[in-house]
Amino acid sequence: MIRKLCIALLSSLLAFAAVAQESKEDIQKKQQQLMQEIASLNKTLGDIKKNKKQSLAQYNAVQRKIQARQELINNINKDLKRLTDNIYLNQVEIYRLNKELDTLKGQYAKSLVFAYKNRSSYEYLNFLFSAASFNDAIKRVTYLKSYRQYRETQVDAIKQTQSVLDRQTKVLTSNRLEKNNTLKEQGKQLTVLESDKKEKDEVLKNLKGQEKDIAAQLKTKEKTRQELNRALQTIIKREIALAKKKEEEERKKRLAQQQAANNAANNGTAKENGNKDAEVKSSIKSGDPVAGMTTTKSDRTYSPFESTTEEANISINFENNRGRLPWPADQGFVSTHFGPYIVPGTKLKGDMPGVEITLPVGSNIKNVADGEVSAVFDIGNGQAVVIRHGKYFTTYTNIAGVTVAKGQAVKPGKVLGKAVAGMSGDGQIIFMVTNEKGVNMDPERWLKPR
Repeated sequence: MIRKLCIALLSSLLAFAAVAQESKEDIQKKQQQLMQEIASLNKTLGDIKKNKKQSLAQYNAVQRKIQARQELINNINKDLKRLTDNIYLNQVEIYRLNKELDTLKGQYAKSLVFAYKNRSSYEYLNFLFSAASFNDAIKRVTYLKSYRQYRETQVDAIKQTQSVLDRQTKVLTSNRLEKNNTLKEQGKQLTVLESDKKEKDEVLKNLKGQEKDIAAQLKTKEKTRQELNRALQTIIKREIALAKKKEEEERKKRLAQQQAANNAANNGTAKENGNKDAEVKSSIKSGDPVAGMTTTKSDRTYSPFESTTEEANISINFENNRGRLPWPADQGFVSTHFGPYIVPGTKLKGDMPGVEITLPVGSNIKNVADGEVSAVFDIGNGQAVVIRHGKYFTTYTNIAGVTVAKGQAVKPGKVLGKAVAGMSGDGQIIFMVTNEKGVNMDPERWLKPR
């Protein structure tokens, strides 16, 4: 009974070890991603410092670096726990193998003693001839052969168990070495984390001394935000008017097609024709999606931007990719998040209509989903591109060298232009997601996690 319980416990431990081993790659992959992000943030901070001017972007970069460093330390702690569990499981397995090896050696020793005591030919023949019958003698011969094979099997079992034990011991040694190296890395990252916190305090101190300059920057940003909002509202209203006009044209076209089909198939009286025409007109109303729009959900709120199957599919595709949309830039970090914010160490406030991404000047800015360019216009230090995705809009501001034009269909990954310098000299763009009602939404809820 005790043996069965031990085997069951060992099986559970080994199963747990297998799960932990599967997560090793995920832990190491996450560590690599965080290290790459920290390296990128250090490079961005280096570019910002070249401007010899403290900025809110610098503070946000240091803050994000601290967060990434803390995530890295947490990830290292997970790795340490995994290694500790593996070491424990290896020790349990080595103990079991040693006990099994001792048992096998003891059994083999007893068989050798028995063979030694019965080694003479006389005793062998006496054992055979003392059989009560011929069949009994045959059974005794078979038994002696089986006993010899059993001893050979014992030798093989001892060799195999010893081999497994040696391998398990090597794994244990490797895990202990890996744990020691991981502990050293943990200590290193904790030391650097303290250095990052001191850097953040220094930047914050300098920000407090430049409150007037930052206030002027925020005032300019607020003015640009209002201009952008007015422009976006105008674009959306214009797009709605065009969508309704297009919808009406489609309705009339469908009405004419149905009337023509009814007239061709109708052999009745003129009165009957008139009744059918009235039926058709009443059945085709403004605001009805076109026939064949099977992708539209039954509880879906109707939009003028979804008057065709293609437009509806674009909207639904955009919605289905919520949380999975690609980022508009391959590098950089979110220096200002969506919504109201307060400048640390001051009483200054701001409101971000999207997300502000700080990145190297000249970085490619890319479209995030299937759509059509609604507008390209100048604003602030650069240009803005507005793209409609069914009933949703994405906006990309502070870019230069725009490569698209109004009315152009664009695919995800299409380069729209390049990031230009913000007020503090580093590259900064604003990315926005807006619905058909002109309400801005948090872009980070739409973009895939980095």
